Amino acid sequence: MGVKNKLIDLNDHLFEQLERLSDETQSEEDLKMEIQRSKQVVAVARSITANANTMLGAVRITLEYGRDTASKMPSILQIESSGKDDK
Repeated sequence: MGVKNKLIDLNDHLFEQLERLSDETQSEEDLKMEIQRSKQVVAVARSITANANTMLGAVRITLEYGRDTASKMPSILQIESSGKDDK
C-alpha cells in the first residue's frame, strides 16, 4: 500500500479546517467541537511537518557529503528506497 497523502494534501486539510472554523452558521456547541478538532489537526500537522523537515535535512546531508556518508549514519537516519511506489 503506497502513501495516499502528500504534503500538499496537508495544506488542503488545514485550509478546509480553517473554513469550518469560519462558518458563521454553526452553533456555539458545533464551534467548540471544531475548535477542539482544530487543535488535534494542528498537532498532527506539526508532527507531519517536523518529520518532513527531518527527512529533508537527511537528503541535504546526503547531497552535501555524498552517499558514503549516509552509510555511516545510524540506521534510523539512513535514506534508502522502501521499494514501494512513491507516486
